[in-house]
Amino acid sequence: MNFANLSPYKFEIFFFSQFLILFGSVFISDFLFESYMLPVMLIINIFAGMILMSRNKLKFTIFLFLLLLSGGLLVYKLLFTRLELEMTFFRLAINFIFYIFVTFEIIKQVWDSKKISSSIMFGLVSGYVSIGLIGYFVCTAIELATPGSFQHSLGETVMIENMYDNFMYYSYITLLSIGYGDIIPVSVLAQKTSVLIGLFGQMYNVIITAIIVGKYLNQLNSSKSI
Repeated sequence: MNFANLSPYKFEIFFFSQFLILFGSVFISDFLFESYMLPVMLIINIFAGMILMSRNKLKFTIFLFLLLLSGGLLVYKLLFTRLELEMTFFRLAINFIFYIFVTFEIIKQVWDSKKISSSIMFGLVSGYVSIGLIGYFVCTAIELATPGSFQHSLGETVMIENMYDNFMYYSYITLLSIGYGDIIPVSVLAQKTSVLIGLFGQMYNVIITAIIVGKYLNQLNSSKSI
């Protein structure tokens, strides 16, 4: 496949694949989405990430390797109907590594941009969304490794069956600094992770978003002065 043809739309493709990950469960049942559709959406997102990395052979190769691993895990899941705990951790690790790489790359490409276009704006939003997804994978791994690290405000533990929705929700509520308090980090590791998610969200808005907005305003002023 010629990724050069898709490169001008790399941020848009990545953003819309993220949108499906975040809101796909709205359209189909939670069980069907989390068990089958979510792994597929994550593979599509990794494929979209490959477009972002198409000019860097090393990073492109790493993403291709992650894509093949994710595809292999999906086939294993379909054949054996469910993943053991070790395989679940492996899947979380793959996606965590992917989003660490891709978030850094998005921020770098957005930061280095000379002209602020609608595509760059999609990239800016995608970088922020990626931080929330990193938070989701980390929180899920913590709860799986140490059950009871997170609890509902009524004292109930976070149910495994609803883990996707609970931690996706929790990660973004923390990232946005809303913090309704309906899901509470109980363990020290969970608490420190929650603080980090909130810090990264604020740093992204204060530094990255502010710089891009500043570049855009300068661009507008320059175009008016011509």
